[in-house]
Order: sequence, then C-alpha cells, then structure tokens
Amino acid sequence: MDYNLSMFLENGKVRLHYEVSGSGTPLIMLHGSGEDISIFEKALPLLEKHFTVYRIDSRCHGESGKKVPLHYELIADDVYRFIILLELEKPIVYGFSDGGIAALMLAYTHPDSVRAIAASGANSNPKALKFLHRLGYMKLSVFTYDKKARMIATEPHITKADLERIKVPALITAGEHDMIKEEDTKFIASSIPISRLMILPGESHSSYIDDSDRIAEILIDNFTGENSLI
Repeated sequence: MDYNLSMFLENGKVRLHYEVSGSGTPLIMLHGSGEDISIFEKALPLLEKHFTVYRIDSRCHGESGKKVPLHYELIADDVYRFIILLELEKPIVYGFSDGGIAALMLAYTHPDSVRAIAASGANSNPKALKFLHRLGYMKLSVFTYDKKARMIATEPHITKADLERIKVPALITAGEHDMIKEEDTKFIASSIPISRLMILPGESHSSYIDDSDRIAEILIDNFTGENSLI
C-alpha cells in the first residue's frame, strides 16, 4: 500500500494532526520543540521507500491542539494513544530533541507498544543542556511564560533505572557540536540494554535532521538490511 494522507486524530485529550505515506514497517517521526512535521520533508522520499511513515505534530505544535498542558510525559502518552487508536503493529518510533525524549519515555512506560526506538539530541535532565542553551530557555520561560521553554528548562528527569527498563533496540544519536552534553548522550546509550550510539562528526543539534535527508539514511542503515538493530 502506498498513500499520502493528512488527517486529525482525536485521542480523548488532544487533537493530533498527522500525515502518513509510504509502505512497509510503521515508523513514527516526532519533531523537536517549536517545530512541526515539515522538518522531515527532505527525508521523506527516502524513508517512504522502506517504511509506512507517520509524522505527528506534537501537542501545542503545528496543526495539533494548542490549549492543552505541555509535558514530555504527555507527548509520550499521546504517541501511545496514537499507536493504540490506529492499531499499529509495533512501530519503530523516532524522535528528535523533545521528540527523542518522548520516544525514550514511551519505550520504558509502554515497552510492548514499540518494535524499536531512535532518539537524536535527547537529554535525560535539564542540566544536560550546555550552559548557555539552558540559561536561554530559563530566561525565556521566566520572562515570556512560554510553556515550551518552561518544559525544556525544567524537564525531563529520566533516571538510569528508567532507561534500563527499555527492552527494545535503541539507536541514540547526537551531533559532535550538539547543545546536549556528550556525557549525557553516552549515559543514555550505555544505560539502555540494547543500544547503538552514534556521535556524528561536524554535526550540530539539528543540522542532520532539520530539512536534511541524512537522518533518513541513518534510520534506513540502522533498521533495515544487514546492519539492522531489529
């Protein structure tokens, strides 16, 4: 089956906008803070040759519901409800930044709902952001009451025990010049029982993801063929 549809899903708590295209193993794509599904446009032509790609606008982003609370746990729960309501058979869940944090949380709160996860530029706690980035989000959250900035400045709080509960294969990536401290990326990867770590030379937090097809190549290399994690 090969199709391209844009639609809304009411999960009982928030209206989620998503688009679906391609064919094959289901792959859910989650964007970062302040973004929407359009960041994956350049990656989509490659991905949809291998996967049925579901790109979701997270709550408070894109065309999804705005007048709702915003926390990482809620984003992860939205994805779980999405999987259940669409009756997806153990999708791979990929997330960038905020989406990566949600992918990690989904994998340890609902371990039977996914086949594998991949997280790029995710952090386990706010102190894992490099100082100037964290300071910027803290100032923004105080002076503008921006709930996206407040979430980044005060969440998440993922422990080693949480990560050890992830029983599916996990691909963890970060850029060499990421806004996340490298030691935290390595902590996340080393704490997950079945994981693969990639620190990408020359890349920033988002350079290989936003409007780039490199993330498609990475996902295809790591979840299909002889090098597959699954």
